[in-house]
Amino acid sequence: MKKILILLPVILLTTWLGCGGNPEATEPVNTGANDENPKKTKGIIAYTPLTLSNPFFKVIGNHIKAEAEKNGYETLMVDPDMDVKKQSDQIDDFIAKNVTAIILVPCDRLSVGPAVQAANKAGIPVFTVDAKCAARGANIEGHVGTDNFQGGELAGKAMISALEGKEGKVLILDFKKANSCVLRVAGFKKIIHAHNKEAEGKIKVVSELDGNGDRTKGYQSTADALQAHEDLDAIFAINDPSALGAYTAVKEANRENKIKIIGFDGQLDGKQAIKDGKIYADPIQHPDKMGKQIVQLIIKYQAGESFDPETLISATLYTKTEADQDPELK
Repeated sequence: MKKILILLPVILLTTWLGCGGNPEATEPVNTGANDENPKKTKGIIAYTPLTLSNPFFKVIGNHIKAEAEKNGYETLMVDPDMDVKKQSDQIDDFIAKNVTAIILVPCDRLSVGPAVQAANKAGIPVFTVDAKCAARGANIEGHVGTDNFQGGELAGKAMISALEGKEGKVLILDFKKANSCVLRVAGFKKIIHAHNKEAEGKIKVVSELDGNGDRTKGYQSTADALQAHEDLDAIFAINDPSALGAYTAVKEANRENKIKIIGFDGQLDGKQAIKDGKIYADPIQHPDKMGKQIVQLIIKYQAGESFDPETLISATLYTKTEADQDPELK
């Protein structure tokens, strides 16, 4: 069987390597396999993330590919570009190709359910990475992701530190379509609520707006919030792209020296922004571990071995102290 890899065109937004464009999917292309000496493989592991425009999901994909190849599997990677209809069609295509397993980052934790059920009916196991599928009746064999609630707690503690324990008015840029982001906000609020019970200076969430996980929407929502709340003190964004979009809006309003921003993820541009003083801190994820461990679950499943259906990897807090010592940064 020839080794297959999907190469997809990615449209970059002017403001971030993110989720705004809608590139047309291309047909799979052969990469790496020798046509004259095709290698036998154990099967195909297919991967459809939220979007490949976000470098975070590319890192997961690269490690899925590396771990799969090491264990004798081909990989098929496609880009739904945050479109649940496109993602559902991709899953249907995986079913038609009779892939060995499907790795999914749901574009919509509920609406992707029927496509997952179709894979279940076809006998193809579905695994999730980073974000869970919450659709009723959709069977997921295993999940690997960040402990997003714990990461949200880290973000809450970072917010208290950023405001120096004083009172403050906070905007949350959320993304309710992703279960992972819902958990981040819940963890954040838990810490803020506990802080407010004892502290004299209360931290008040004055607005929760959709940041869509991308720079463009993060910018737009922050600009709207700055109009409505001239005394805004801080922002918690559920990922780096929306945090960077928020910073652009804050800078345009000449308030970058007043408003503190907490992001999430630890992408390279997010880390650089922390070093440059644009973002205060990030709870960072470990996409390399996610990609490797989700393939390991699939291998155990194929071998009939038992495994924990959920693996959560703790987030770690990344501040300017870590950024100043990071050799990857400028």
